[in-house]
Amino acid sequence: MEQLLDFIKNIPWWAWILLVLVFVAIRDIFFQRKHTISHNFPIVGHLRYALESIGPEMRQYFVSNNREELPFNRIERSWIYASAKKENNYEGFGTDRDIYAHQHIFVKNQMMAYKVPDDHPNAKDKTFLPCAKIMGAYNKRKKPFRPASVINVSAMSFGSLSAAAIEALNKGVKKSSAYHNTGEGGLSPYHKQGGDVIFHFGTGYFGVRGAEGNFSLDKLKSLTENNPCIKAIEIKLSQGAKPGKGGVLPAAKITREIAEIRGVPIGKDVLSPSTHSAFNSIEELLQLIEDIAETTGLPVGIKGAIGKLDQWEQLADLMVKSNKGPDFITVDGGEGGTGAAPPSFADHVSLPWVYGFSSLYKVFQKRELTERIVFIGSGKLGFPAKAAMAFAMGADCINVAREAMMSIGCIQAQVCHTNRCPSGVATQSKWLQNGINVPIKSDRLAQYFQTFRKEFLEITHASGYEHPCQYTMDDIQVNVDDNDLNKSLASTYGYNKVKVPFEGMQRLSDCKHLGGKQHLDSTNVVDENVSFVKN
Repeated sequence: MEQLLDFIKNIPWWAWILLVLVFVAIRDIFFQRKHTISHNFPIVGHLRYALESIGPEMRQYFVSNNREELPFNRIERSWIYASAKKENNYEGFGTDRDIYAHQHIFVKNQMMAYKVPDDHPNAKDKTFLPCAKIMGAYNKRKKPFRPASVINVSAMSFGSLSAAAIEALNKGVKKSSAYHNTGEGGLSPYHKQGGDVIFHFGTGYFGVRGAEGNFSLDKLKSLTENNPCIKAIEIKLSQGAKPGKGGVLPAAKITREIAEIRGVPIGKDVLSPSTHSAFNSIEELLQLIEDIAETTGLPVGIKGAIGKLDQWEQLADLMVKSNKGPDFITVDGGEGGTGAAPPSFADHVSLPWVYGFSSLYKVFQKRELTERIVFIGSGKLGFPAKAAMAFAMGADCINVAREAMMSIGCIQAQVCHTNRCPSGVATQSKWLQNGINVPIKSDRLAQYFQTFRKEFLEITHASGYEHPCQYTMDDIQVNVDDNDLNKSLASTYGYNKVKVPFEGMQRLSDCKHLGGKQHLDSTNVVDENVSFVKN
């Protein structure tokens, strides 16, 4: 035995490496038949798979230029990161964007910009920018709600996102007076950190499901009564990444805590059905909206990705006939998506936001219903110029998902569906989640929102307006094609948005239904005196 140990000790290091390579070669040639390359080219073939596995990172950091990456290019990501960290988010030496490219946005400025009076709410808080409409006002809900921020966190579930990420987002919306949409995974303790919440449920009815997995109005009533942070209810009909297809939460992501919150078993993939069981027609959907609103007293809205319009037209006709309907509609673009979806759905099913929203808005405009509804846009709108375009088209608020994720550390690794998110945002791995410092990340979400609102207001004032709800379709132009060069949104999409009633920012500040009670806390105002970090 001692002789064997001495022999092993005397084997040089290079011989060990050679021995391992011999074993790998034998395994590749004689035992594994799954991979042709490693069988035909033993040892060397593994190098190909290794390089392929890090290909996206290599292209992202060393190959792609600043403007060509998708879904978010380097310039967009850098602006979010810098804004969230109070760093220099300016651009030097002029734009490097091709301003003649198709769909490039131009915001028309006024010769003399809007001047903020000394006693104006924005003189004290340059980030104060609430929604111009009140959810539930037209339908006389018992608890109307005016979002205190025009930018808010979109639907992302606990389970899809980590506990640390959800907690950071909720604490961040509290600090920035925004709201936090729960996503369809139910209301978790991490959603209850002081921020306003919109409770969202889909076909799985997680958190409000009965024993058979069907929707329970009694559970929803109890949930809203016990959690005053819930300001509105959203029914998900479809989402941009995979409209008409239910969500999937892999068994690997389901912890005991997630199972209890969702009301599902441990150890099995959770599959949301493609369609709702709580209603089978537009009439039944309308009745469910009214039942929920009557039972909870809260505004109730719907979320959908836009494709065919026939059922939306049916909904609009019923709203005219019954004088009832949703208090808000969230329009999700086909370019959206934070979790997992088959490429055929993510790439091809449902319209991009600008096409979907413009088509839907005209349905309700034709029937003079737009003043009843708060329109919320969702789909890569988390940048001031894109928000200006959205408001000009008729949006009243925007929800952001991936932009919010990036503000708390997401690096666009695009492995959300694997439970291996390196930044700890979209994983249930305790080790990876430990990288999220909740107090710091919540500050960054809040700073991103405040910087966004500040710059959005500055663009609005440059256009001669006090509030972005005053934008019209003729204030924004887009490059169309070589023949028309560029057109206004009104010419491009064939309508003019309905004027939003607006009596001044002070009226919004004084509104008793305004959410985010921290909106006048001077400690939440963006720090204008922060020194720019050298690039």
